[in-house]
Amino acid sequence: MAEPEGWIDCHDPFGRDRSMTVLVEDDRVLLVAPPGESAVMSVTQTRRLHRLLDQAAGRM
Repeated sequence: MAEPEGWIDCHDPFGRDRSMTVLVEDDRVLLVAPPGESAVMSVTQTRRLHRLLDQAAGRM
């Protein structure tokens, strides 16, 4: 079962609030984007995503 590493607030192209989730499962990192949507992120949100992915990779 995947363990949550964290999540990032973002928006879809229409400005609606969404989030992306980073999960760790065995030796894989899963990035779960809004269903059927694109994620629009600010520079700060992109940096947070980078940190979360780095932390997830470090757990392996």
